[in-house]
Amino acid sequence: MPSIYDAIRKDHQRHRELLDILAETEGDSPERREAWDEFYHDVKSHAAAEEETFYSKLMQQTWGQDAARHSVHEHAEMDEILEELREMDMASPGWLTRFKTLKHDYEHHMDEEEDEVFERAKEVVGKEEDAAYGERFLKRKAEEAKLVEEKREDALED
Repeated sequence: MPSIYDAIRKDHQRHRELLDILAETEGDSPERREAWDEFYHDVKSHAAAEEETFYSKLMQQTWGQDAARHSVHEHAEMDEILEELREMDMASPGWLTRFKTLKHDYEHHMDEEEDEVFERAKEVVGKEEDAAYGERFLKRKAEEAKLVEEKREDALED
């Protein structure tokens, strides 16, 4: 079982690849649509699992509260952009402009998480339990993946 850090990094690597694919494709092409669908669903389930397993643990430390709140806030901001993009025409110039904002913000978020948060987090989730947290994260992510559309429908009703 991978550590929590390796599990999150693996997702981030795939997300970076998908962001690049999306940036390189044009219009409402099948390639862009396929990459978008994978990116949208994986980021949604990743963020929810990360908040429920990783950030909830960091909240136990004073410094972790600020780090977790900051990251959760960034998740919320990116979630808004994801929903905007999902409703927009992929072939429009506006979609690409908004996507570039998402790409920039999400790449910054991933870098910040990997470079700053992980180092501090190892004080809370050390080697002796990071595999257990990795397992919890992956299990929760799989559960969240089944709920993405249901959660979206609930949010639209609110």
